[in-house]
Amino acid sequence: MVVLTGAGEKAFAAGADIKYMSGLSVSEAKDWGALGHEVGRLLETMPKPTIAAINGFALGGGCELALACDLRYASRTARLGQPEINLGIIPGWGGTQRLARTTTLGYAKELIFTGRVVDAEEAERKGLVNAVFEPAELIVKTMEVAKLLASKSPVALAAAKAACNRALQGGHAANLDAEADSFGDLFASEDAKEGMTAFVEKREPSFVGR
Repeated sequence: MVVLTGAGEKAFAAGADIKYMSGLSVSEAKDWGALGHEVGRLLETMPKPTIAAINGFALGGGCELALACDLRYASRTARLGQPEINLGIIPGWGGTQRLARTTTLGYAKELIFTGRVVDAEEAERKGLVNAVFEPAELIVKTMEVAKLLASKSPVALAAAKAACNRALQGGHAANLDAEADSFGDLFASEDAKEGMTAFVEKREPSFVGR
């Protein structure tokens, strides 16, 4: 399990250093964007679930890092947004794609076109975050979810993550076929045998990740 959060309570990640960005050439800017995309790709595709505990500002690249995570939990004081338009640029670390996939295309366009920053309650209503907690409870509640996920089969979690990631990509029929294949393949795993045996025996399973 991977949990991302910011140091202190002020920010999860407030975005890039604008002074630094202002001096980039076109090729340097593309390299900077490629770096952000690689980080997002890693968070999005690694077999382990990734969770963002958004404890303050998550703006620009910070919001994009959160969007690349599988689950997002926010402090009530959190603020999220893609304000790049105010700098004459656009999100460059995956925001134009993941925000639309996480919420709706219309809402993504509104936030990206206006650069508006939203509070945690609005983010929850729009599906941008999974839940909102009081600041003092954020890490505790997030770690409760992390511990729950850690009790599941790593093999099944990895398969579930891969299958869910395909949901908004490619053809529907092909994705259903891939899900069926993955479902069947899991029956060869030790974890599936343990999980079903434990259910029949009315006990908690002990997964080994194979």
